[in-house]
Parts: sequence; C-alpha cells; structure tokens
Amino acid sequence: MEMPVPDPAILAKRERVLARLAVVLPGDALISDPAETRAYECDALTAYRCLPLAVVLPRTTEEVAAVMRECHAEGVKVIPRGAGTSLAGGSLPTPDAVVIGVARMNAVIETDYANRFIRVQAGRTNLSVTGAVEAEGFFYAPDPSSQLACAIAGNIGMNSGGAHCLKYGVTTNNLLGVTLVTMTGEVVQIGGPFMDAGGLDLLGVICGSEGQLGVVTEAWLRILPKPEGARPVLMGFASNEVAGACVSDIIKGGLLPVAIEFMDRPCIVATEAFAKAGYPDCEALLIVEVEGSPAEIDEQLARIKAIAARHDPVAYREAASEDEAKRIWLGRKSAFGAMGQMGDYICLDGTIPVSSLPFVLRRIGELSDQYGLRVANVFHAGDGNMHPLIIFNANQPGDLDRAEALGADILKLCVEVGGCLTGEHGVGVEKRDLMSVQFSDTDMEAQLRVKDVFDPGWLLNPAKVFPLYVTAGRRAA
Repeated sequence: MEMPVPDPAILAKRERVLARLAVVLPGDALISDPAETRAYECDALTAYRCLPLAVVLPRTTEEVAAVMRECHAEGVKVIPRGAGTSLAGGSLPTPDAVVIGVARMNAVIETDYANRFIRVQAGRTNLSVTGAVEAEGFFYAPDPSSQLACAIAGNIGMNSGGAHCLKYGVTTNNLLGVTLVTMTGEVVQIGGPFMDAGGLDLLGVICGSEGQLGVVTEAWLRILPKPEGARPVLMGFASNEVAGACVSDIIKGGLLPVAIEFMDRPCIVATEAFAKAGYPDCEALLIVEVEGSPAEIDEQLARIKAIAARHDPVAYREAASEDEAKRIWLGRKSAFGAMGQMGDYICLDGTIPVSSLPFVLRRIGELSDQYGLRVANVFHAGDGNMHPLIIFNANQPGDLDRAEALGADILKLCVEVGGCLTGEHGVGVEKRDLMSVQFSDTDMEAQLRVKDVFDPGWLLNPAKVFPLYVTAGRRAA
C-alpha cells in the first residue's frame, strides 16, 4: 500500500509548526513526543502504521479552528480522527501531517424532546448518545458494532450504519446538521435542528466525506421514541446459500424487520467459544428482530416463520423473555472480538443487492478455496451490507498480500452484481485503489471538484479515498 512521500519542507520546519500550535492550544492539548504519538499511528486497520508530525486534542470548536488556521498558514496537512475505530485506514497519518482528534469533545450541548433532536460535540461515542436520552424514552438509531467506542465524528465521516439500519437507516438518515471547521479555520453551520434545510444539500455531501472537506465538531442528531416492544428470533440453516435465500424472500415478502443479521459456521464457532450465547450447531444462522405492539410482533413473526419454513430451518428459536433476547444478540455483538481467536483478519465492507446474497456467498466460498484462506461471514443481511472476514497469519510472509488480493476480488464481485465498495466502513486507504472498479474517471473528477471547493490546497486527509495517480496533480499543486 503506497502513501505519498512526506513533504521535506514541512519536516524541516517541524519545530516552528509545533511552536505555533502551542501558542493557540492549552498545554495538555498538543502531543509531539514520538513515544506518545505512537498511539495515533494507525486506526483499526493495523496493518499500516505511520507516526504523525503531531497530535492535537482540542476541547472546543474554537480550538479546532485555531489549529486549522495555523496548519493552513504553514501548509501542513490535517488528518481528522474520531475514536480511531475505522477499519479502512481513514485516519492513517503521514509524517508531515497533524492529527486532530476530537475524543475530548464529548459533551451534550442540547436536548429537545419535543422536536426530537439532540446536539452533541462530535467526539461523543455513539452508544452514549442513546444513554443521554433513554431515561426519557428515546434512542439514537444507528448502532455500529463498535458503538461502545466509535465517535459521532467518525460515524458522520464514514456514514456508519449498524444492525438496525434496515428499518431506521444509516447516519445520513439520522443527521440533521453539523458544525464544520474548514481548512482555513472558518466555522460554518450546515443544516440544523429542523427536518430539512433549504438550498443545496451540503449536509449530504459532508456525511460520508471521510474528513476530506472539513472537521465536524458538533452534530444535531435525530432521536426517536423507543418502540413499544421488540422481539428477536434465531434461525439456523443447512448452508450459507439457503440462509441468503431466506433473507431475500423475507424482503420480497414486503416485511421490514428492524434487523436481519447473518453469521456462518466459522463465526458461530468462534462466538460460541467466546460468548457462549447458546447458538445452534448449523452452517449459517439469521437473527431477525421485529418491533411494535405485541399483536404487531406476533403477526410479523408468524409471516417470517412461514417464509423460513420454506427453507427447512434446522433450528428456530423465538425469544420469550428479555434475557433470551439478550442472549440471541450476545454472540452477534461479540462477533468481531471473538474472531480474533482464529488469527489476524481483514474485515471487508462491500454492499450488494439482497437478491444476490445466495450467489455472492457461494462465490466467496469458491474464492476462499482458490486463495487457500478461510473467510468468515457476519453481516447486515437485510440491506446486503457484507462483512467477510479474511483470516490470515500476519507473521507468515506473503499472507497479508494474499488476503488483500482475495479482499479485492470479493469487493470487485460486489460491484459486478450491482453493489458498491462500501456500506459503512468508508474507502480510506483500504479500498482507495479499487475506486476505478466502481467509478469512471469522469465520475471521480466530479467528486474531486467538490473537494477542490472545500479544500483547494488539498491539505485535508489528501491521500485517502481516491487512487493516488488520480489526485497526484492536485496534491502537488
């Protein structure tokens, strides 16, 4: 994986840059000791690492703006960072860049239950947003698997989803507005505490822009009343393809569960050893959750059970209590941590039409055999957001290269069947060189022109998302 050569002019004036930053920041907000910046050398894509020039940890929008003005004046690149849970290398730094981490910006600024929104600093963790409003009977819908740790800033940057996005949508469907600091240090509000803003849909441009257009410091988020009730059901099947066909039939049946999650045998085995959730011995399982009144839940589950019966499930378990519901979800929520028992792994993020699930799952199995690497599947099946986990040995020479080649073929497969390269993890550096598989040069040029408007100097996260050969001229200029 190639990264741009560091700018020697920036490296040569490192001490001057640090001195300027020290003037505008509190003493504990600037980290420059290489031993301490090592904590920021990568995100959750740990295969690639690099120490930054410095790290700043501001507490306010004003401090972020001051840092941006200093970096802009010195021509220093800026890498925005949430909680560092990105699996795509979205916050991977370079030696001539300053990392702006928003982890200390975690306050709740305002809650308005009548108008159903909450305003928070962007470093607040996903799960703690719900924690701030649940006593009043509300919740924040997007729920990535990393929701205990991931920050709202990163969720906005990558347009994160989660298990319940099938019904409630991903971040862009629950984001009302942001406070954004541009590369020049200008503070702007885009959107706000209302249902829709007039003019251009700039909020739609910001959400999913992976820190390339500005640093998000605050966000207005839509909060929803908790449903009257919810109930999950666990279904086991004899093969991945059969489970995939069941998902397709549930969606074709006009049903809209709050979640449909998929796990295959390797993942089931790992999670059982780790979490002991009591999952059945089967090749693949689905967790389907519906919500509403007791009568609505019963009616929906009866229809789902009838659809599942056509696929000869080897197990069917409906939660009869809150404890049983938690146990059904326990293994799924533990899956990514549990898979560490099986070795090093790369977690992909391609998205496909739900109708293509049986074919794609079969092809992933064939590609796994072809490359001689195991692949475990755990993903949001309801909206076709695949998360194949490619297991390899990082200490074995050539294994990482094989894993990346297999991952590239799986992502190309997703595009071939009418899907896309990412659903919620973003492009970062992981999928950067595959962008030409999905987009033409003309498509990418249109996207690059948007960045030109927000960041004409190409100082914000400049080595991400687009192939380096496409952006070389802009970055050099």
